[in-house]
Amino acid sequence: MIAFFDLTKQYISIRDELDAATARVMQRGMFILGPEVSAFEKEFAEFIGAQFATGVGSGTEAIHIALLALGIGAGDEVITVPNTAVATVAAIELTGARAVLCDVRADSMLMDVEKLARAITPRTRAIIPVHLFGQSADLDPILAIARAKNIFVLEDCAQAHGAMYRGKRVGAYGQIAAFSFYPTKNLGAYGDGGAIVTNDAQLAERVNLLRQYGWKERYTSAIKGMNSRLDELQAAILRVKLAHLDAWNAARRERAALYSELLKTVTLPREMPYGQHVYHLYVVRSQKRDALAAHLKARGIGTAIQYPETIHLQPAYENLGYRRGDLPVAEKLAREILSLPLYPELSLDDVRAVADAVNQFK
Repeated sequence: MIAFFDLTKQYISIRDELDAATARVMQRGMFILGPEVSAFEKEFAEFIGAQFATGVGSGTEAIHIALLALGIGAGDEVITVPNTAVATVAAIELTGARAVLCDVRADSMLMDVEKLARAITPRTRAIIPVHLFGQSADLDPILAIARAKNIFVLEDCAQAHGAMYRGKRVGAYGQIAAFSFYPTKNLGAYGDGGAIVTNDAQLAERVNLLRQYGWKERYTSAIKGMNSRLDELQAAILRVKLAHLDAWNAARRERAALYSELLKTVTLPREMPYGQHVYHLYVVRSQKRDALAAHLKARGIGTAIQYPETIHLQPAYENLGYRRGDLPVAEKLAREILSLPLYPELSLDDVRAVADAVNQFK
């Protein structure tokens, strides 16, 4: 059996460090917005190459709060892609804004800049490029369009911890960025968690107010906020894991390179020349995707589909006004994509075994 993902192997590899970190929190007896969160925020901002990071309760809440910090609300439009996690669009709608969907490129599976320009209207206030599967969207032309139109850029980095764009890590290019620390991410907590990153001191201050009831002083709300706080235990765990992230991403890239060398019968993911992929997922394409997945399952190999249906074709989002065929590239990808097992602790022999099984499929 080759599992699609195995979190226990990662825990075992750094058990002593994690156990010491969680014990430190338990012995201190402080569990909400204490020294572990403060230290992690500083360390994560330095890792990204940004000035400010704020820990929040989840990646969805990170996008929601970031949009609120930008002043996005009812009557506004926010452009993103249809092949993202539903969280991206759910967070837009939580602000009262309308999500506008822009189709993606077939090669990178990321936002198509030519189509982005056509999606902009006088109501457009923000663009959310999603760095999907571990690879950066092409940010320079997106940022150029945004500057020309006075539109905010919020990077969705939920699947791209440590990914590079033109020599720098994603998350510090737009006005603001959102990260998720869901357990399966390249940098994952042992529960929900997220962070908002920015180089703008005023935005950082507003994010800090929004995540905890708008408090500048305890029990006194300067603005209307919410409760979305990264807790001390998760921050302590993330501090341990952050020190290993570069090595883990290198291991992901090694396993992805081996897959790309061995696989012969599927369309391989393409690393774009402007950046460095960190392979949160290794996503292949096949016109016989479902049969291929069944073939691998019969051989004890786990797979997954991120995501089996685009946002605009899901019942909850019929209100967006799209129909089947409106976003053809994303729709075609949803029918063909399949994620193969890939995580730092996956053995190279298991990579070879998966590749052999894929190549046997006709």
